[in-house]
Amino acid sequence: MEDARVQGFEFSLINEYFTELERQGPGSAEETLRALSFVDLPSLTRIADLGCGTGAQTMVLAQYTDASITALDLYAGSIDKLNSEVAKRCLQNRVKGIVGSMGELPFEDEELDLIWSEGAISNIGFEKGLRYWRRFLRKGGYVAVTYESWFTEERPAEIEKWWMDAVPEISTIARNVSLMQKAGYVPVATFTLPESCWTDNYFAPQEARREEFLQQHAGEKAVEDMMSFMKREADLYERHKEHYGYAFYIGKKL
Repeated sequence: MEDARVQGFEFSLINEYFTELERQGPGSAEETLRALSFVDLPSLTRIADLGCGTGAQTMVLAQYTDASITALDLYAGSIDKLNSEVAKRCLQNRVKGIVGSMGELPFEDEELDLIWSEGAISNIGFEKGLRYWRRFLRKGGYVAVTYESWFTEERPAEIEKWWMDAVPEISTIARNVSLMQKAGYVPVATFTLPESCWTDNYFAPQEARREEFLQQHAGEKAVEDMMSFMKREADLYERHKEHYGYAFYIGKKL
C-alpha cells in the first residue's frame, strides 16, 4: 500500500495501521468490476496490480479473469496478508504478491496485457506513471487506475490546500484524460467513484481501527497525530465531497 494522502508519518506506522483494514483507500468490488467491463477480457493473460495493498481488488480481478496476476506493493506486511488470502483461495498457480516499487517494475517490455492500480498512482505521479508503465504493456494492452481528481473548477481554500499538499499534481478529470492521451493511450472510459466508496468502505471501518491503534500505541504522540490526521480527512470529505473524489481512468495502449 502506497498512499500519498498520509504525509509526514513513518512508513512502517502507516502500513501497520492500514494493513488491518480490508481497504487501504476508497473503492469497492462493484467499481472494480465496472472498470474491468471496459477491458477486452479474452485477451488477458498477464495482469499487474500495482500498489495493491492487501489485495481487495486483486481478488476481484482473480475471480473475474483467468489471467496470471502479479500484485506488487512496497510493504511486506500487505503482501504477506495478500499471499495468505491467495493460499486460502487456492490461487497460487496464477496469483502472486511481491514486494516492490511501482517506479522500478520487474517486468519485461510488452509483457503485460493489463496494468491495474487503485489509489496508488499519485505516489509516482499520474502522467509519469502512465508514461513509465506503458513500456510494459503489449500493443493494445490496457491500463486502469483510480486517481484523486477535482470535480469542480473552483473549490474552497481549505480543501484546495489539503489536496495540493498531498497530491501536488491533482487536476480535473478533463485534464487527466488529456494527459492519458498524451502519454500514448486511447482513453476508453472514465467515471467517478460513488460516495459510498469513501464513507462506507474507507472511513467507516477506520472508526474502530483508530481507537484500537491508539490503545496499542498509548502515549505515542506520532500515533495520536496520525489518528487526528485520519479523522480530519474524513471530516473534510464530509464538508467538501462535491469538489473532489476518485475517478477511474481506463486507457488502451496505441
